[in-house]
Amino acid sequence: MNALILSCLFLPFVGILLITLLGSSEKKISVISSWTTYAMGLSKIALFALWANSGFVAHEFEWFTLYEHGSYELPILFYLDEISAAYLFAVWVIFSVIVRYCRNYLHREQGYKRFFITIFGFAFGLNMVVLSGSIDMLFAGWEIVGISSFLLIAFYRERIQPVRNALRAYTVYRFCDIGLLLGAWMSHQLFHESDHFSNLSVLFEHNAPAPASYPALLLMSLLVFVAASGKSAQFPFCFWLPRAMEGPTPSSAIFYGALSVHLGVFLLLRTLPIWSYHILTCSILFMIGLLTVIIASLAEKTQSNIKGQVAYASITQVGFMFMELAFGLESLVLVHFLGNAFLRCYQLLVSPSIVAHAMRVEGAIDTNMTAPNAALKARLPVSIRDTLPEVLQNTLYVFALQEGNLELLVRWLLWSPLKRIGALINAVNIWVKCLLAGLLIGGLVILQQGDFIETQWLAIPLALAMVLASLSAFSQKHSFINTWNAVAASCLLAGASVWLLHPDAAFDIAVFASGIIPSWLLGWVVLLRLPKPEKFKNMPFAYRAMAETNPVLAVVLFVSFLGLVGFPITPAFIGEDLLLYHASKEFAWIAALIAVSFVINGIAAARIYLRICMGKPVEINV
Repeated sequence: MNALILSCLFLPFVGILLITLLGSSEKKISVISSWTTYAMGLSKIALFALWANSGFVAHEFEWFTLYEHGSYELPILFYLDEISAAYLFAVWVIFSVIVRYCRNYLHREQGYKRFFITIFGFAFGLNMVVLSGSIDMLFAGWEIVGISSFLLIAFYRERIQPVRNALRAYTVYRFCDIGLLLGAWMSHQLFHESDHFSNLSVLFEHNAPAPASYPALLLMSLLVFVAASGKSAQFPFCFWLPRAMEGPTPSSAIFYGALSVHLGVFLLLRTLPIWSYHILTCSILFMIGLLTVIIASLAEKTQSNIKGQVAYASITQVGFMFMELAFGLESLVLVHFLGNAFLRCYQLLVSPSIVAHAMRVEGAIDTNMTAPNAALKARLPVSIRDTLPEVLQNTLYVFALQEGNLELLVRWLLWSPLKRIGALINAVNIWVKCLLAGLLIGGLVILQQGDFIETQWLAIPLALAMVLASLSAFSQKHSFINTWNAVAASCLLAGASVWLLHPDAAFDIAVFASGIIPSWLLGWVVLLRLPKPEKFKNMPFAYRAMAETNPVLAVVLFVSFLGLVGFPITPAFIGEDLLLYHASKEFAWIAALIAVSFVINGIAAARIYLRICMGKPVEINV
């Protein structure tokens, strides 16, 4: 069974390698993707058969320990139970359908190979999430799914709107990563060696003492809710999902209609013992689902395109799942998930045909379909009569058309204050910043030498400088070099602050730096080779289209971008968790600042990557 779990996980990765190395034509890509999908199906059928033969007993498998130093340990852990089995089944069926559909649908598409590589990357990340045995493993797969979504929304990279919507979706993803980052940190602090998903239910048995205080469990529950709401486009993050439909229809079907949109539900199912421990958290989850259902069901009525309607319909059903989970109906949620996933995937795949048929019908008839008088209107079915007062109808229509103004609300609460602070920081002369920083650090050093304060207090100004560097990168518009350097400086300042808190953690900090510094230098070299960098200062919102003009440099910049933001391809991914782990021992609030800085850095670096690599080549000389 363990070997089958590994095959289910890594077969999509094998597909990526084969398509990358051997996919020189559409026919070869089609054959490779088909046979890889068949192999995935056979491995999952065999896994389900063995699991059924064992009596459907939950199975945990620890492959090896990826990193261990001192009291910190990061095992590669997998877990199979009825929740992961239901999601694995949905992944297999829907992914197989999508691959078969795309082989013809994307015929002669310029990004044919790129699409299949990305979609197999999504399957790899999704399998990792579904089979994860701990929140650390889940976070690794969560990041892979997020970056795959980011790339597929911006698939039509010569058009500006898909690129902007990709950044919008990724921004929400990164912000909600705060919930998972701090949730993983709190799970280490609260549950220690018992933070495996298989052990959570044991910790929260009714006859056992609570593993943590109510405030701590409430905080962790809220962090889980933030992560789940962002990934599943629940209140107040409902606005990004319809805009993510800018990608190809098959990717919309598998991501935002069927699978990715339900990962928030999966996270809630996995962490159910944590947040269901008190009625207050259940009530909060119920209200999130209820508000989502109200807003999304209204917004669906005013969508001008079929993909937007399906998106809001899927959001509404996920809102119902949140409400069902609040009532403890886990089995019903799994059935609801399977039904909604298959239905939305089907609706999105047939949507082009439905639109074409509707246009033919509209062109074939030439008549007014509205009731001309009140007497005729009274004979209409009750469901389509105007039963509400006209003022209320107009109010609801405007509210639905504006999608509840949720995007403006989130921007006003989260992004605008950060940008204003960052703009103030960028307005200060660099020499003034260095002078103030030198005076502050020098004064603290003098106080430390005089035994007035401990060495650990020197970490505070470095942590504050870390946040300021992140905010500077977040609001920087006129210099991609400055933005890139500010992101790297923020990461290195995070490591330096933790080192001052715990000098004995130098090796762990070096592990983090070994992923950050090479990624920063590699990206810096690529940025220096860009032609006419002064144009970025004069036209900060123009796109440079390096993915078309110099695809090799674009790939190198993409890899360096992933390494700089802590994607699970370098030691920086482990290093992020290590920094949070060590920082929380003395000053827990510094761990929170580090998590926030990592999230802001990811958004700033993604903006740089999109501005430089996306767009039309003809616009470079404008």
